[in-house]
Amino acid sequence: MELPFAESWKIKMIEPIKKSTRQEREVWLKEAHYNVFQLKAENVYIDLLTDSGTGAMSDRQWAELMLGDESYAGAASFYKFQAMVQKILGFEYVIPTHQGRAAENVLFSYLVKEGNIIPGNAHFDTTKGHIEARKAKAIDVTTPDARDTQKELPFKGNVDLEHLEKILIENRGNVPFMVLTVTNNTVGGQPVSMKNIKETCELCHKYNVPVVMDSARFAENAYFIKEREEGYKDKSIKEIALEMFANADGATMSAKKDAIVNMGGFIATRHKDWYEGAKSFCIPFEGYITYGGLNGRDLNALAQGLDENTEYDMLQTRIHQVAYLASKLDSYGIPYQRPAGGHAIFVDADKVLTHVPKEEFPAQTLTCELYLEAGIRACEIGYMLADRDPVTRENRFGGLDLLRMAIPRRVYTDNHMDVVAAALKNVYDRRESITRGVAIEWEAPLMRHFTVQLKRLK
Repeated sequence: MELPFAESWKIKMIEPIKKSTRQEREVWLKEAHYNVFQLKAENVYIDLLTDSGTGAMSDRQWAELMLGDESYAGAASFYKFQAMVQKILGFEYVIPTHQGRAAENVLFSYLVKEGNIIPGNAHFDTTKGHIEARKAKAIDVTTPDARDTQKELPFKGNVDLEHLEKILIENRGNVPFMVLTVTNNTVGGQPVSMKNIKETCELCHKYNVPVVMDSARFAENAYFIKEREEGYKDKSIKEIALEMFANADGATMSAKKDAIVNMGGFIATRHKDWYEGAKSFCIPFEGYITYGGLNGRDLNALAQGLDENTEYDMLQTRIHQVAYLASKLDSYGIPYQRPAGGHAIFVDADKVLTHVPKEEFPAQTLTCELYLEAGIRACEIGYMLADRDPVTRENRFGGLDLLRMAIPRRVYTDNHMDVVAAALKNVYDRRESITRGVAIEWEAPLMRHFTVQLKRLK
């Protein structure tokens, strides 16, 4: 008899969570203006808002906290962190930052100028925000296959090379870099193949355009390459990761994902001029270049987390749980971005709430319904997150409208996933009765989804 799958870790500490009544949740959601970011965490039963900074650190990471060197400059913790980044990613120059968006802010302050064009495979919210805040333009060059959520392909995060080359030719001399996101969060946590990574870098370099890899979930991407791409099944995750970054020019990383820490990020590059340029922005924005807004203990935990989470068993356990939730949704007939991604399940809200018009934000409406059903907090990755066009100020309805259920690493059991699936099934079963969505009462001009205030339409 074949043994069933089991986690590659055991539980050493727990944190209590509590249930609530629907009546309580109706009050809390209304007080939050139907924006789940505004809910108090204590009023959430299962929190799938994000996998960023919400993972459970290992005993060895906690041990590293006690060894942190809190010297302002030149701390031993920095050199431990630096050596690990160099080992895993292969870049010589490393600058710590307090999280991924800070890394973008520091590097983009040096590289991005007004009027620049920056292509990428579906820039995530902060990436696009940092580009548009500098009056530059982000252009999506993801493969068209990603738009069909029901299409089963192994690498739906890939770059459309033909589209990318068209952008590079039309904007020759005005593209400071290209953003290559691995895995591709916005289209469902979908991986990018090694072949596509290499071809993208080769194409960009043909037109003298550098490549910056948004690397928050690079380890998950390496896992999918090992599992799905010919020629990699016998390679280690660390070997695959080094090959992924070998042709890129630099990387930004939110270490709150694949390094499994509560706070931290970095810039890494092979170009000394980028390093020198970014340093001048790191010091006023983040702090001195050997701490970058982080404590020494955080740098230690980050280094340990990078080492641990670029091992196969840890990634297999994590991605297996995402696939387990997907299998439950399959049994209920609930449509999501297929195949299941690395860190989350992305439910296709347009295919669930078919009576809610796009102008009333179906995915945001589904987010509210899931919370009301069972106290489960997920996140809209769709029309609300897309923001308005910076020129026309019209809502951008051209992309996918998804409900993202991001699973924190090493936090919940499969029993929790059963609850999530059952709650979503209950909403799905009454989907025909949901005919109205939400409307915006107040919004910020940029990255509105974090603070937007909504009203429920009846």
